Amino acid sequence: MEATAATVPKRRRMRRLQRMPLVSPRQWWRRMALWLGAVLVGLVAILFAKLADHAGGLFLSITGRWPWAALVVSPLCFGAAAWLTRRVFPGAQGSGIPQVIATLHMDDPAMISRVLSARIALGKVLLTLLGLCGGASIGREGPTVQVGASIMQAIGQRLRLPRIEAQRAMILAGGAAGVAAAFNTPLAGIVFAIEELSHSYESRTSGTVLTAVVIGGVVSLALVGNYAYFGVTSVELPIGLGWVAVLVCAVVGGLAGGGFSWALIRASAGLPGAFGRFVARRPVIFAASCGLAVAVIGLLSGGATYGTGYAQAAGLVAGEHQMPPSYVVSKFLATVVSYCSGIPGGIFAPSLSVGAALGGAISGLLPSAPAGAVVLLGMVAYFSGVVQAPITAAVIVMEMTSNQSLLIPLMATAFLATGVSKLVCRRPFYGALAMRFSRAMASH
Repeated sequence: MEATAATVPKRRRMRRLQRMPLVSPRQWWRRMALWLGAVLVGLVAILFAKLADHAGGLFLSITGRWPWAALVVSPLCFGAAAWLTRRVFPGAQGSGIPQVIATLHMDDPAMISRVLSARIALGKVLLTLLGLCGGASIGREGPTVQVGASIMQAIGQRLRLPRIEAQRAMILAGGAAGVAAAFNTPLAGIVFAIEELSHSYESRTSGTVLTAVVIGGVVSLALVGNYAYFGVTSVELPIGLGWVAVLVCAVVGGLAGGGFSWALIRASAGLPGAFGRFVARRPVIFAASCGLAVAVIGLLSGGATYGTGYAQAAGLVAGEHQMPPSYVVSKFLATVVSYCSGIPGGIFAPSLSVGAALGGAISGLLPSAPAGAVVLLGMVAYFSGVVQAPITAAVIVMEMTSNQSLLIPLMATAFLATGVSKLVCRRPFYGALAMRFSRAMASH
């Protein structure tokens, strides 16, 4: 009896020891699963980026030889993507970021699993690539966020996390890691998770998000090196008359970005009248018509509006070439038409391209400010006007150009542009679409 009684305190001490975070087998199992998930998100994001570059390059190689081929290729790709979205991958349409935001406010695990299923994630990747093969003015960033969230959500299911907060932390971490790995912007991944996805900072989820972002960034660093997405710039904006560019870019970019968001939010609610009824009855034909419109815009712009717009933005940031002011309008229209078609795809890259071109156009009117600085201010102003997330916009542009010396002007421009944008579009773009998506899911 004495021996048995002596072993009871030992067992209790062993149980207490096993519950300690540093030695608990369950906690270590969860940590390793989180690390593995972050590595997978990084690998998928990098592979997606490479495939997206090849898809866009394939379309440009075809239209480079036969420019008029776009009138056939674009409608076919748009129509096929729309048909596959509805028949094979229902729920894969759109950016992907509103869907992730919506899941962070859901309490039903089954509904979350439907939105972040492996089937939809696969469809998101394949159909975005198909859209880029058709010259669509879309990006891969929104789909990457949803794919990253889907991977981490699936791992969270396998771990059977007991609390909904822990499951949401995994989803949040997946989306943030996707941004960090896709663009080699770890700070932007963290800020994006706080400001755009969750709209708050919670100490209980911060460790999970930070770990996933760091690992995703390490995977990107190991595979593609330490690169700046738009190249390295060292341009500065000294205090003085050049700061007029901050105000001008903020006003123009905020109005343009707010108008873009307002147009897409209204279009996502359904077009009015007979035309809206036609779109609802014949979505594939409408998508093919949008592809034809994108092809016509591309032909009129000399092929400049096709694809993500990365090459045009990178050239403007590096000062290697200038885009005509008409590019701002044509790229704006091509992005609106591509999004309204209903095919999967994001708006990050096209918005950054439009903003860079807008800054380039403004720089010609402000000789007192360095042209390279105005390009970056235009980029952050328009992007802030679109997403109304000023900190994310400033940090992502800073990291994409590896330019810390311009952070204060970028932040000032971003906050001013966000305020101006709200005069045109009162609701943030992703938040409004997430709310609409949540209502649609609840009604079903």
